[in-house]
Amino acid sequence: MKHLLSAQDLDRAAAVRVLDTAGQMAATQAREIKKLPTLRGRTVVNLFFEDSTRTRISFETAAKRLSADVINFSAKGSSVSKGESLKDTALTLQAMGADAVVIRHHASGAPHTLAHSGWTTGAVVNAGDGTHQHPTQALLDAFTLRRHLVGDGGRADVTGRDLAGLKVAIVGDVLHSRVARSNVQLLHTLGAHVTLVAPPTLVPVGVEAWPAQVSYDLDGVLAELQPDAVMMLRVQRERMSTAGGGFFPSPLEYSRGYGLDARRLRSLAEHAIVMHPGPMNRGLEISAEAADSARSVIVEQVANGVAVRMAVLYMLLAGEPTTNVKVDAA
Repeated sequence: MKHLLSAQDLDRAAAVRVLDTAGQMAATQAREIKKLPTLRGRTVVNLFFEDSTRTRISFETAAKRLSADVINFSAKGSSVSKGESLKDTALTLQAMGADAVVIRHHASGAPHTLAHSGWTTGAVVNAGDGTHQHPTQALLDAFTLRRHLVGDGGRADVTGRDLAGLKVAIVGDVLHSRVARSNVQLLHTLGAHVTLVAPPTLVPVGVEAWPAQVSYDLDGVLAELQPDAVMMLRVQRERMSTAGGGFFPSPLEYSRGYGLDARRLRSLAEHAIVMHPGPMNRGLEISAEAADSARSVIVEQVANGVAVRMAVLYMLLAGEPTTNVKVDAA
């Protein structure tokens, strides 16, 4: 694996290998000394052209836990704000010796361009591009699902296991969501059954070609499908033309039709979990009661993100079989 640009880059074996490696990384993070010497001497650049908190800090933490040197590059306050192109920025980073570039960009396809343009010889990891892809988010979601729902509800060893037979409902602003696109592809690859639930105005054109079912009735899906996991998507108002966006009548109307409230929370199966990629719009797509409930794994998703991104950076830069992960403290 040279780059990670899309969830489609991973077949079942590769995805399971990442999840297994992330499991090993997560085990090291329970120790008093969390740092590993694995990527000592390597340089990882976080190249973020969009605002981010969770993803940028997660990648930075992952790289530092592997003893890599980290350079954080934000478009705001940099030469990019003066008109510097992606090419010139990439060439500058290459000259500085970047071994890996983690890129988030507002333009769909920018990571692919960076990876295949010859501007950098390092590995490229897509940390989110436009409304296109966010593969490490899909991987951390799959890792979380596997820990809770596979292997006797997470009580047995899940190494080598996929998500075959699990039912996952992805609810909300599918139209603008790179998280939804990545999750549909990866969950399908891992054998899960995915149902997308959204108002018709927030369902993409061509969604019938996706490996997922589509419904406009959240209550019907919760009652009939009885999903093992419900993944709520953030309403991305910043990608809509106006405050209401014209995509739904009002926030109250959206919440009534597609929000996970206390009533819908109680209708879930006893073992079902609640997920959200963050940041959350509390009171819109998810109520405070649902977000803070015992079945919510939203905070755990953040922690799992560090382990998964450690695994991705390790596999891209160390190039060793997962059985050789070094867990000695630095």
